[in-house]
Formats: sequence, C-alpha cells, structure tokens
Amino acid sequence: DVLPVLPKVDAVVTDPPYGIGFGKRHTKWSANRETHLGEWDSEIPDIHPILECADEAIVWGGERFTLPIRRRWLTWVKPDAAPTFASTEFAWTSQDKPARHFVYAVGAVNQERVGHPTQKPLRLMKWCLDFVPNAETILDPFMGSGTTGIAAVQMGRDFIGIEREAKYFDIACRRIEQAQRQGDLFIGDAA
Repeated sequence: DVLPVLPKVDAVVTDPPYGIGFGKRHTKWSANRETHLGEWDSEIPDIHPILECADEAIVWGGERFTLPIRRRWLTWVKPDAAPTFASTEFAWTSQDKPARHFVYAVGAVNQERVGHPTQKPLRLMKWCLDFVPNAETILDPFMGSGTTGIAAVQMGRDFIGIEREAKYFDIACRRIEQAQRQGDLFIGDAA
C-alpha cells in the first residue's frame, strides 16, 4: 500500500521474511521470554515491486527469491551459530562486483536485542550501507525493529522504513528517534 506513493530512492537495503515459518515455532529466546513470534514469516513476499524503487539494492535472504544473477553477494559468517541454525546468511545485491563476507558473532548482538526475533546487528547493517556509498536515501520496506534505519541515521543518510507489524513499528520508531537524538549531541561537539 505504501510503495506506490513513495518517490524513487537511492537504495533499498532490507531483510524481508524468508517464508520459512520462523514465527510458528519457539526458539530458546522466545520461550525464555514467553513471546509469541507471530505469523509474519509464513510466506515469501513479492519483492520485485520493491526493487523498482531504487537502482541499488541489498536483500538479505536473497537466495530464497527469484532475482537477477549478480556477482556481488554479501555473506554474514556467524562463528558462534547454534548447531540448529545457519552459520552463514546471504544477501543478494544489484551490483556486478566481487562478493564480500562479514564475520560477526551472534552473541555480540545480544546487547542490542529489542524484541525482534531475527534482528540484524547494527554493525552488519552499517557494513551493508558502505556498499552503497552514494545512496543518500535508504528504503527498508521490511523495517522490523529498525536496525537499518539506525545505521542510516548514524551514517548521515535519510531513511524511509515500512513495517506492517505494529509492535515492531513502535520499537523501530523509538530506536530511530533515539539514534537521531544521539546524533544531534555529536554535531555540537564537532565544531
């Protein structure tokens, strides 16, 4: 509903649902918090309209979608992944350049966790934005808890986020607003 009213942006950087039904089963994380994860990951969304919003794109879980062949895949290597989870995640990009990887422990994300079961690390999303250095406006149509938005704000970029789950939208708004306030604190110190 929102995409048709948006202007074209410089880059789409997103982590859409993979359609694996992750929300239907409990993880150690959700069981310990008595959290119902919901149905948000029950189907694979059509991401092709999203790709038309920008010339540059980074799509986590890209191997699950029918996307054009490109050389640059981004890989998150998780050296401490639990045996029941993948030790690597893949992001498709629209770029025809060499592939790259990022090694970062899942455990390092624990301090950042705010309630979204598949939250990406802030350092990972900043790393992604480094691959679209000329993109001033970033769109994440599957915003989740807002990590891409925080990365964009901290890197001086404009951000547009879309999230259909109200509880995650509220979390994302609070986190991004906090990042904007913190950014303002540092502007005065730079002079």
